Amino acid sequence: MEPETFEILYGESGWFKEEGDEIIILAIESSCDETSAAVVGDGLNVLSNVVASQIDLHKKYGGVVPEIASRKHLELINPVISEALQQAGVEFSDLDAVAATYGPGLVGSLLVGLTAAKTLAFALQIPFIGINHIVGHIYANFISNKEIQPPVLCLTVSGGHTDLLYFQELGSYQLLGSTRDDAAGEAFDKVARVLGLGYPGGPAIERISQEGNPEAIDFPRPFIDENNYDFSFSGLKTAVLNYLNTEKQRQAEINVADVAASFQQAVIDVLTSKVLRAVENYPVQSVILSGGVSANRTLRDHLARSLEEYQLPLYTPELELCTDNAAMIGAVAYYKYLKRDFSPLTLAARANLKL
Repeated sequence: MEPETFEILYGESGWFKEEGDEIIILAIESSCDETSAAVVGDGLNVLSNVVASQIDLHKKYGGVVPEIASRKHLELINPVISEALQQAGVEFSDLDAVAATYGPGLVGSLLVGLTAAKTLAFALQIPFIGINHIVGHIYANFISNKEIQPPVLCLTVSGGHTDLLYFQELGSYQLLGSTRDDAAGEAFDKVARVLGLGYPGGPAIERISQEGNPEAIDFPRPFIDENNYDFSFSGLKTAVLNYLNTEKQRQAEINVADVAASFQQAVIDVLTSKVLRAVENYPVQSVILSGGVSANRTLRDHLARSLEEYQLPLYTPELELCTDNAAMIGAVAYYKYLKRDFSPLTLAARANLKL
């Protein structure tokens, strides 16, 4: 925050609580198709976490329609905030800061939550804290697993991102690698669509994969042998499409469960190989999994078994914290509050925000 803006809002020096004081933050998340508000105390104590999902609204379109999503956020944002405060048993006057996701995501959706948060912060004369959505997913782990201690390796897997990060200490990280094209979750959605499994694709593929043979089709594992930590899933997605087209031309019967299971296993193999390569090159005490795809039980089990050889635990968020929610935003905001890392009220939504 610019010094002059800081002083106008909070006084020349400002007055803020310190670590050890009770710090209560209202957090808002609206980056895609969930409208969420949470009240978080002292970073990891979730007093409320209200999530209004739009999955049923977008299901008939096979994916999120940005215009519809933003209009629904406008309809839901005030009731969701009110419900979060009521469930937490707090008033606006009890809040020490307001936080919101400012990217990445759908710009129309982001603007709804961001505007609500900045308006409240200005009206209440308390700090506003803008949060990177991807970092929020990472910190969901610290809510569910308070015993995690750095250094840790984090694999973040969602519909928009696939990243591998190294945390030497909490609050700072080194980005080791990212996807060069499609994210893993995006590939899940696209493959689910061509298989006629509906939206959201990740859970649909996981369900039907339980009936299939993961070794039935030898799909490629892009970048699995590359000596880096980057990912690529567009080629795998194309391989699935080519397989389906070839089988249709042959008028062969397609076993959808086998296709889904083989595709899912290819993704899991790539993700696991990159994690293990990093584990062999960086000193870590544990590995954490975050993002929407972290809810995939097959991925969790496969990665956990692979880490047993290294005697490393795998930490995952509770299932309700895997998908988009405001509690994870509040967790990050707490640590930013302690550092007085506040945001200006001019902070803009950034659809393509990176780590």
